[in-house]
Amino acid sequence: MVDYAALRAVAAVVRTGSFERAAASLNVTSSAVSQRVKHFEERLGAVLIERGTPCTATEKGLALCQHMDRVGMLEKDLMAQLPEISGFEGATQRVTLNVATNADSLGTWFVEAIASFTKVTDYLVNVAIDDEDHTVDWLRRGRVLAAVTALERPVQGCRVTSLGSLRYQATASPDYVARYFPGGLTEEAFQRAPALTFNQKDRLQTVWAREVFGYELSFPTHWLPSTQSFLEGSLAGMGWALNPVQLAKQHLERGELVELLPGKVLERRLFWQINRLASDQLHDLTRSILSVARQELGS
Repeated sequence: MVDYAALRAVAAVVRTGSFERAAASLNVTSSAVSQRVKHFEERLGAVLIERGTPCTATEKGLALCQHMDRVGMLEKDLMAQLPEISGFEGATQRVTLNVATNADSLGTWFVEAIASFTKVTDYLVNVAIDDEDHTVDWLRRGRVLAAVTALERPVQGCRVTSLGSLRYQATASPDYVARYFPGGLTEEAFQRAPALTFNQKDRLQTVWAREVFGYELSFPTHWLPSTQSFLEGSLAGMGWALNPVQLAKQHLERGELVELLPGKVLERRLFWQINRLASDQLHDLTRSILSVARQELGS
């Protein structure tokens, strides 16, 4: 028989990142959590948690956490029908949903959608951030139940729905443009002008340049790993960047930013992928995501 007390301990350590915080969330001692995890690992003959700061799940530990996500949702449905069981150990634990999205969605529309969902449910939400081309890997590895992704083809075991397109404009401060592009957006000037890049996975600036010039060009770049820092770096004249239309609009209207090439917009189609086994229980989450996305991204 599966030891669900031990499973809850494993999942809590992975979710909170430490044995101490896991113990607090389960309302037991740190020693109890440690013993449950240790004995369970000994029974299985496998390490489930990589001890560190933070603690993380091994591949087998991750599979168990994924199972506990589903168990938690099933228990939540059961308690709605049989509130008498709420006194059993673990039955009163609130369920945390693991989802993934890209930083620009989080910085523009995704928080509104998640907030709308949390107003009608007692689920907690843990949002992971990755490039929209890579959030799908979180789904494949079972680290999240749902994700905003650029992949239109459904991941095995998932349902996919189109969200619309996140639109970007290549923007910079007027002083920056005057300094680096006094003669206009020439190929030579472009290769000297520093850009802003989110991280090594970020290809947006390269894609935009290829669409403008017809082939890839190299250019210097600063690295700023947040949507807000992109906007602030652009306003401060640090570099040019692909900023979401929603964030750049007011600054363009006030003249604080200008487009490198007026009217040239880059569109990134986005999709919502959700595990089929969880899709029915998380219907309200999907509805909130689609409602806000279609207002902000179109259809």
